[in-house]
Amino acid sequence: MSILEVKNLSHGFGDRAIFEDVSFRLLKGEHIGLVGANGEGKSTFMSIVTGKMLPDEGKVEWSKYVTAGYLDQHAVLEQGQTVRDVLRTAFDELFKTEARINEIYMSMAEDGANVDALMEEVGELQDRLESRDFYTLDAKIDEVARALGVMDYGMESDVTELSGGQRTKVLLAKLLLEKPDILLLDEPTNYLDAEHIDWLKRYLQNYENAFVLISHDIPFLNDVINIVYHVENQQLTRYSGDYYQFLEVYEMKKSQLEAAYERQQKEIADLKDFVARNKARVATRNMAMSRQKKLDKMDIIELQSERPKPSFDFKPARTPGRFIFQAKDLQIGYDRPLTQPLNLTFERNQKVAIIGANGIGKTTLLKSLLGIIPPIAGEVERGDYLELGYFEQEVEGGNRQTPLEAVWNAFPALNQAEVRAALARCGLTSKHIESQIQVLSGGEQAKVRLCLLMNRENNVLVLDEPTNHLDVDAKEELKRALKEYKGSILMVCHEPDFYEGWMDQIWDFNQLT
Repeated sequence: MSILEVKNLSHGFGDRAIFEDVSFRLLKGEHIGLVGANGEGKSTFMSIVTGKMLPDEGKVEWSKYVTAGYLDQHAVLEQGQTVRDVLRTAFDELFKTEARINEIYMSMAEDGANVDALMEEVGELQDRLESRDFYTLDAKIDEVARALGVMDYGMESDVTELSGGQRTKVLLAKLLLEKPDILLLDEPTNYLDAEHIDWLKRYLQNYENAFVLISHDIPFLNDVINIVYHVENQQLTRYSGDYYQFLEVYEMKKSQLEAAYERQQKEIADLKDFVARNKARVATRNMAMSRQKKLDKMDIIELQSERPKPSFDFKPARTPGRFIFQAKDLQIGYDRPLTQPLNLTFERNQKVAIIGANGIGKTTLLKSLLGIIPPIAGEVERGDYLELGYFEQEVEGGNRQTPLEAVWNAFPALNQAEVRAALARCGLTSKHIESQIQVLSGGEQAKVRLCLLMNRENNVLVLDEPTNHLDVDAKEELKRALKEYKGSILMVCHEPDFYEGWMDQIWDFNQLT
């Protein structure tokens, strides 16, 4: 039975088509991975399915009585709500049911009440509460909160005081507690560390209902899905099996299409040559015309246009002094210290990855070392001749500039052709370059920020989760470029696949503090 059906969906932004006559069915218990390059429309598809965005054409039909849960990283949380309050909202329906039971008991005392009918209704409602473990809710909340590391922030903390990553974790915990018929997850691992990713992996493997997952973390994706939907060139194609099986079939289909294309192109060339040589001669004119008819009727095979592959290259600057950062008795935080006093040394040509749970202060540490925010106590000594390049994890939305304007404003000495070439090297097409940054996908926005970083000379790169939102090709290319970079790298990252094997040191933030 299909839970969700999408029929003849078409959608675009301005003159940029995202989907063209796409259909999609989700069956009960299917574990779907939605894959594709940055900017192909995965998050747009999610927004259309959840009703946050209306498609230009087509229908989205949900089955009756189906509950859908969507991890919305931009949900507004009210001031004054504690973490526990937010998690308890997952069971709002059950609390309403309990209130209804209390109402019925009150109405039984009234004259002329049909007690038998009311008792029957109470019995049904009571069964509903018991089947959903209503009377052990708090234990259930604590279990999920502990597994995702939410409990570490304090269950009575005000949610508006949490960092972006911490809030996302709270929303994810709330969503899992709701246990909807279909889970819609858009890059849920972006804000989770390795331990919590493992727990989520086990949870999804055993999840009896359906889910649709967007993720560029391939090992994670591969372990939890059994169906792949591939978004490419405005189409959505279904493949059975895991990610690696999809890749195998996709590559085979691609090479078959290329071979068929080559054969057809040779045939077309031969036919055109024959027509050109023989149409003028009376004796062979009929043969030439029959060949021309064959040409006219031919279904031309078109190869899918190749997306530009990113190519990253970071320019080194002059050699700095021996020490880049020296932190003495450093305590970081905003209104209260997040750490014990830290003593850290980061030297020239070192490549260091900072790992650890979300929300414990890794981004705050980077900003304190760079001097963006003042430390609560202690001091940071920065070395001589530093040319710092900083890649922020998230930037404010609502940027109405185009990538072309953003890069040109930063480097006014370049001409338009050079700016376009720089953005194209990062894997952006002309349509992306001329669109407002705010309508680009997370991965495309990250490529614009990498472009700004590449075109400056730096001897120190400070990177905060640079792999978030990037597709597989972009990640591989970024890894290669950073390995070859001659300067120093200080990077916060939660993907062992990305940093293992080429970093000089790994600082585990949990142990530092």
